[in-house]
Amino acid sequence: MTTFDQIGLNSQLIAGLNQGGITQPTEIQAKVIPMALTNKNVIGQSHTGSGKTLAYLLPLFQKINSEKREMQAIVLAPTHELVMQIDKQVKILAENSGVPITSTAIIGDVNISRQIIALREKPHIVVGSVGRVQELISKKKVSAHTIKTIVIDEGDRLLDQNDVNRVKAIIKTTMKDRQLMVFAAHIDKKTLAVAKELMLDAEVVKIEEKNLVNPNITHVYFVAKSQRDKVDILRKLIAAFKVKKAIAFINNAEDIERTIEKLRYHHYQAYKITGKASKEERQSALEGFRGEETQVLVASDIAARGLDIKDVTHVFNLDIPEDSKVYLNRIGRTGRNNQEGTAVSIVTERDKSIIKKFEKELNIKIDKRGVFKGVIVSDKLNDWR
Repeated sequence: MTTFDQIGLNSQLIAGLNQGGITQPTEIQAKVIPMALTNKNVIGQSHTGSGKTLAYLLPLFQKINSEKREMQAIVLAPTHELVMQIDKQVKILAENSGVPITSTAIIGDVNISRQIIALREKPHIVVGSVGRVQELISKKKVSAHTIKTIVIDEGDRLLDQNDVNRVKAIIKTTMKDRQLMVFAAHIDKKTLAVAKELMLDAEVVKIEEKNLVNPNITHVYFVAKSQRDKVDILRKLIAAFKVKKAIAFINNAEDIERTIEKLRYHHYQAYKITGKASKEERQSALEGFRGEETQVLVASDIAARGLDIKDVTHVFNLDIPEDSKVYLNRIGRTGRNNQEGTAVSIVTERDKSIIKKFEKELNIKIDKRGVFKGVIVSDKLNDWR
C-alpha cells in the first residue's frame, strides 16, 4: 500500500491527516500529489467521495509559503455549498496539522463589503465562485499577480459554456507560469479538450471507468406498488436499516412536502431543501441535518448539488433518475472517506428497466430486497404490510 510519506508529503501534514483519521492516500491522491508537488498542470478524474479535495489541498499546503502574507492560490467551485465545504476543509487541515495556512470563502449573493475586508488579511487560499472571484479581481481586491496555483473543482461544470469564459478571464489575470489543476468526477472528451486548451503539458490522471463507482457502496432496490406507496416504504426502510443519517432524493416539490410531513408524523427527524429554497432556508436545513439528531434530508437533484456532509450512511432514490451519471452523483453522498454506504432505490415495476440499465452501464450489481416483519430480506419475501 502507498503511504503519504512515499508520495512526498512532509511529516507535519501526515500527522495532521492521522489526527483526522486518514492514514493512507486514496488512488487519486497517490497519483496526483507527487505531480502537484512538482508544479505540474494536472487534470484529474475520480469518483465522488474519492478524496479529490485533499488531492489538491495537500500539495497546496506543502508548497505555500505561510510566512508570506499574500494570496497564493485560488480554488474555484460551482456552488456556494461546495465553496464553503472546501474552505472548511482548509481550516480543519490547518488546525490538525499546525500548518498556518489561511483561507477565505468568496461567494456571490452576499455582502461584498465583508469579503473585501476579509481579503485585506491576505489569505493564502481564496476559495470562491467564479463570478464573485472575477468581480473581486477586477476591483483589485484579489491579488492575481501573486497567485501561483489555480484549482478548478467540478471542472465538468465550470468548463461548460456557461462558465468557461469567466474561468478563462480569471486565469488570464494571473502569471503565465502559474500551475493549473482541474478535477471532476466525470470528464468527457469535450471537457478534457477545453481543460487541455487552458494549460501546457497537462498530466491527465483518469481513474479507470470500472473504479468510478465507489466500491464501498452497496446497491439495493425495493419494489413499490405505486408512486404513492414509496413514502411508506421509505419510512419502513429507515427503521429496518437502522439509518443514522440519510439523504432521500425526490424531484417534485409537492412530494417532498408530503414526505416530510409523513416522516415527522412518525417521529422521524427530517429536513428538506428544494431548488426554490432561500439561502436562509438551505442553511437552516443543512445545519439541522448536520446535527446529531437528524436522520433524513429530503432533497431534489438541483438543491443537493455540491452537498458534502459527513457520515451519510444511506442514499434513497424515490424518484430514480434515468441517467446513470445522475445516479452516481447522488450515491456519491455516502461511502465517503473509505466508510461503507448503502444506495437504496425504491421503484415501481416500470422502473425496473432503469435498474438493469444502471447495472450494465456502471458494471454493478443492484440486488432486489424486501422487508418482512421489520427486517431486510431477499427478494423472495416482499411484504409491505
